[in-house]
Amino acid sequence: MTAAALLEARIEAFTYHGEDGAVLHDVAMAAAPGTLTAVLGGSGSGKSTLGRLLAGWLSGGNSGRFKGSLHLPATARGAAAVDSGPLYFHGSADDPRINAALWSEQVGFVPQDAAALLSTVGSTVAEELAFGLENRGMDRQLMRAEVAHAADAAGLTALLERDPATLSGGELRRLAVACSAITRPGVLVLDEPCGSLDNAGAASVRALVRGLLDSGTAVVVLSQTADELALSAGHWLVLDGGTVTACGTPGELAGGPALLRSGVVIAAPGGIGSGPRLPAAAPFPLPSSASRRPAGANAPAALLELEGVSFGYPARRRARRGTQETLPGVLGGLSLAVTAGEIVAVTGPNGAGKSTLLRHFNGLLRPDLGSVRIQGKDIAGIPTGRVADLVGLLFQHPRDQLFEQTALREVLFGLDRKFGVAAETKARAALAAVGLGDQLHIHPYELPASRQRLLALATVLAREPGLIALDEPTVGLDRHGLERLDEAVCAAAKRGAAVVMVTHELDYARATAHRVLELRNGTLREL
Repeated sequence: MTAAALLEARIEAFTYHGEDGAVLHDVAMAAAPGTLTAVLGGSGSGKSTLGRLLAGWLSGGNSGRFKGSLHLPATARGAAAVDSGPLYFHGSADDPRINAALWSEQVGFVPQDAAALLSTVGSTVAEELAFGLENRGMDRQLMRAEVAHAADAAGLTALLERDPATLSGGELRRLAVACSAITRPGVLVLDEPCGSLDNAGAASVRALVRGLLDSGTAVVVLSQTADELALSAGHWLVLDGGTVTACGTPGELAGGPALLRSGVVIAAPGGIGSGPRLPAAAPFPLPSSASRRPAGANAPAALLELEGVSFGYPARRRARRGTQETLPGVLGGLSLAVTAGEIVAVTGPNGAGKSTLLRHFNGLLRPDLGSVRIQGKDIAGIPTGRVADLVGLLFQHPRDQLFEQTALREVLFGLDRKFGVAAETKARAALAAVGLGDQLHIHPYELPASRQRLLALATVLAREPGLIALDEPTVGLDRHGLERLDEAVCAAAKRGAAVVMVTHELDYARATAHRVLELRNGTLREL
């Protein structure tokens, strides 16, 4: 370990309660001032667990048994601090307890579920940014300046008066990163910081990280993608099976056997957000632009039709200020037709209304003007539950649709009403299709975030709906997960389903879909 480190960690083993095997073992790292370290690994490699340990979230025996040490030297605590040495953990009841409030002053952490970091008490983006500064008693005038600076760095200036609950997933992620960075911790740990971000959002995060590095902050990025941010790091650690299989510079490790075995996706330059996620050529043939859909009399009937759809969210009342916030119209008279067997990708900037568009397909949202037709029938007035029999929706945040006690029960829920005695066979086949056939009885919340996404996908696939809507399906998936996703999408289209996926990754969309559309300013255009 280096004496100049702001944070040192030595992990002999960490095991979650109820588990036999360690999720992390034999891991050592140090974060020095002004350095960027990328910890790369596939799904289930232990990256997020490592981030929580570094942030002090998992010590003290509350979540598992930790054997090892954590050390914040005096240089990380301020000139007046006295270095009492490392904290040693033996996996026993006598282990030291970390004061989370004091630790977080020096080690900031943005989890993969970025919204979990927000206080939820701020009624505006500005108030959410100010929350940590208020807790530290900062002068109000200085606080306003800090909030303005952080908002500018994260590309949030235009959103300062917005209710955080109205932000898109990408906007929420940028807000969470800015909230953690604004307090200027000595160390900042970011778990998948570019996930679900558009080009502008990812560029804002990279610029914010550069500013932190210039000010002396040590930044640790956890990612399953070797994207532009990771490639700018001075040091890489590759995690596989819960341990370090390689360490060195990007130049030394990129393309090496350890990185390839781990399932990490190597992003090519110029992609959307965290870069294109397709590891190789699409695993199924895609038609050329000249043969995408039959024309004229041979054209199949549209399975999904949107005609002149306009939608705007209703006014929201700010609880503290008593004022009304009226959001602009999200969809503005757009039309769309998708035929059976067709794969359509929808891209566009964060906040453009892509998730809003998908929620019109199954009746979760209803248009202010225009119509939505599924299999030629207008769904206006049809209960959402009945529409859901025809439309399967994968939410952007998988936990929004996971609630059962095991993976098998999750997929089986309600399936018997459609398939009767064949329901369990369908459920097991869907789990096998996404690579979870050997984890039937695991609790969904014990799965890593990427496998939760695949489990949620299995709940959609098992019902064999005519229309499948996927909201950011690639986020958090490693190379193996992407292969499962591609196979599932291909199989669904082959059986005649229409597939509409929302993604910020333009290269992936072009490699996977028959058509790529951009949603911008409330309208769709073909790219």
